[in-house]
Amino acid sequence: MVATNGLSIPARPNGNSSSSTDLSLSKSPPSHMEYTSSAPFPPPSSKHSDNEEVPSHLYEKLPSHILEDNGRGNKVPDYLRMILMSKVYSAPLNLKETPLTHAVNLSAKLGNEIWLKREDLQPVFSFKIRGAYNMMACLTEEEKKKGVITCSAGNHAQGVALSGNALGIPAIVVMPVSTPSIKWRNVQRLGAQVVLHGRDFDEAKAECLRLEKERGLTFVPPYDNPYIVAGQGTIAMEICRQVTDADKLDGIFAAVGGGGLVAGMAAYVKRVAAPSVKVWGVETVDGDAMDRSLKKGKRVLLDEVGPFADGTAVRIVGEEPFRVCKDHLDGVVLVNNDEICAAIKDVYEDTRSIPEPSGALALAGLKAHIVRNNLVGAGKRFVAVVSGGNMNFGRLRFVAERAEIGERREVLMSVKVAEKAGSFLKLHSLLNGRAVTEFTYRYSSAETGYIICSFILACASSSASGPTPEARSKEIRELFDEFKKEGIEAFDLSEDEFAKSHVRHLVGGRSGVADERLFRFEFPERPGALGNFLKGMRSDWNISMFHYRNHGADVGKVLIGIQVPKGDYSEFDNFLNELGYVFVEETQNPAYTSLLRTQE
Repeated sequence: MVATNGLSIPARPNGNSSSSTDLSLSKSPPSHMEYTSSAPFPPPSSKHSDNEEVPSHLYEKLPSHILEDNGRGNKVPDYLRMILMSKVYSAPLNLKETPLTHAVNLSAKLGNEIWLKREDLQPVFSFKIRGAYNMMACLTEEEKKKGVITCSAGNHAQGVALSGNALGIPAIVVMPVSTPSIKWRNVQRLGAQVVLHGRDFDEAKAECLRLEKERGLTFVPPYDNPYIVAGQGTIAMEICRQVTDADKLDGIFAAVGGGGLVAGMAAYVKRVAAPSVKVWGVETVDGDAMDRSLKKGKRVLLDEVGPFADGTAVRIVGEEPFRVCKDHLDGVVLVNNDEICAAIKDVYEDTRSIPEPSGALALAGLKAHIVRNNLVGAGKRFVAVVSGGNMNFGRLRFVAERAEIGERREVLMSVKVAEKAGSFLKLHSLLNGRAVTEFTYRYSSAETGYIICSFILACASSSASGPTPEARSKEIRELFDEFKKEGIEAFDLSEDEFAKSHVRHLVGGRSGVADERLFRFEFPERPGALGNFLKGMRSDWNISMFHYRNHGADVGKVLIGIQVPKGDYSEFDNFLNELGYVFVEETQNPAYTSLLRTQE
């Protein structure tokens, strides 16, 4: 058994115990994401300054024959040789080439030839297995006998675990105590000894460092090692073999976290392909460590990073990846979470597979590059690396919610209307047949009504790839001008994270509106369903609450509050029955009376 911080978990046979030790940690806030920790990885055997041109301390274990002069008087790894001689494909694991899949639907939508390199089909559903296996297979027999250690709860942990199991190398993986059981159990299932230690990754890394020193283990870093970089670089070698005439590729896109993947790929492509073949890294707008570092000429430590694409959420890129990217990377494309969600949808539609957010990051960057550079329909040839498929199931709701906005098809807006009969119907008619995907309203005053509404743009249907930013802006501007003529004030909230994440769910609140009855309806998800309801209702039956959101079902679940005087009950009940929509009255529901209605 492995006992850490009072928590015992099963371990591999002959596992040793570890105990909690107070060590000096970083002064930065505790990190609960793997790569955002500010605590150092185990240090090299010699001192090194980040101001030096090359991180020579990382080359100390490299044979001299795989080092070359970089033309500036420094010996650096010869990555072409290291990639060609990589042990990625060697026994006993014998990793296979992953497919290069033609994205037929996306290619047609964008008017370019798009290919997906399917690293999500690796045995651990991530490219990380390549670097981990290559490094561990290159260890000396003495190092293999002593074993390896790493600190990870993600794809890297699984790569180390499976590699250790295949090579017969004892492997220890340190994770925070808060790591979900599904993650550490999977790493354990793959053959590693799991040590749960500390409240966060800062403390877990400190324990990893202590165990590495105490037991003479070899630390396997997630990206900052030449063997790791070379292992990931084999992806580029496969792409160049699999695509027809690699010299006619226009660009290859890969996600950037610590930089090992894109560094290895760029190092290979720039040695074997035509100069016209570009290699682009892709980062999130809230995790742009490589982009900032390249612009500044030295590694930049981010204060914080966004957690959505957690597989690439890195505060500072690796020394060696940064050195390589400075020389070989053509640039970095930045994308937001909505664009990532749209890319996840694109991968699904072409492959019926769902990548994790970081796994779809490269494709999001590829699409952004095409749109931002007016390359839709240009007939270019691009490859995106789908780097991982370990999707957290709980994120699928968010992905589905944001994908349409990420493709610029859906608009989220706030609307201010006069609180009088016919206002809803007027707004509906001004939308002029556009598919409404969300509508939220609660009566708040006798003068003004405030509505959150989202809809699909008309220009979205004329472009398979989604409207251009210019076409989107033009349609919204013209629509809002029409609103203004009718005394309706509207604001586009599609880029407002506060509105998208919170306000849309909190509009309204409690109200003491008179004669209110509350109903849950099931509207058929077809054009005209809402219009039929509004047109069939008497104008003096005022709508005091309305909530609807398209969730992809065959029926739309709608909540409506209506002011109906008691003398109109009979006529109103006839209206409901003739409407033909399934409904349930919720006027006496305790959740309604306590949360949405002012107590009388």
